[in-house]
Amino acid sequence: MSAQTSTMKETSSQTAGPFVHIGLIPHQAGFDIFEKNFSNVLVEAGTRGERIRIEGRILDGLGEPAKDILVEIWQANAAGRYHHPSDRQDDKPIDPNFRGWGRTGTDFQSGIYSFETIKPGPVAVDRHGHRSMAPHVNIWLVARGINMGLATRMYFSDERAANAEDPVLNLIDPPGRRNTLVGRREDRDGEVVYVFDIHLQGEAETVFFDI
Repeated sequence: MSAQTSTMKETSSQTAGPFVHIGLIPHQAGFDIFEKNFSNVLVEAGTRGERIRIEGRILDGLGEPAKDILVEIWQANAAGRYHHPSDRQDDKPIDPNFRGWGRTGTDFQSGIYSFETIKPGPVAVDRHGHRSMAPHVNIWLVARGINMGLATRMYFSDERAANAEDPVLNLIDPPGRRNTLVGRREDRDGEVVYVFDIHLQGEAETVFFDI
């Protein structure tokens, strides 16, 4: 390393600024600038699988809801396959009516986020399908005050047997912290809702992944 490079200072960084909603989810900020807005609805009329709603709040260290968080999810379809060329589970079908990815923001008034999707199937850990991950949804958060996007997962409370065998959940120690990744099932007038609150800090802080 030369003397010149050894004395170079780190470039200043910035958090996501106040225009994150205008650029990424402008319709929520009241702007109609995209021909096709990204949405929190991942399903169509022909999408296969059990229709579900995922909703929750994102809470700061004081337990107060954060009302300016961008939330993205991506997930496998009902058969447990991602709609992406990197998924080589050729024994599982691709659902052409399921995008498997969605984006929204926490509501400016209530702080609640929500997605209309389907419950995913288990995803094989290896190409031979000898082991599988429990059904789950991948979640990514970004907002002012967060220097890097936060990645986490939501598993399902009614998949206890699969959760107990999940290789990712079993890496989390102490075991009690695994509960921060489990969405609670509720049945509301025939609609299946999984409630998943995300805690950014504090004693109940959600497990985030370094990816």
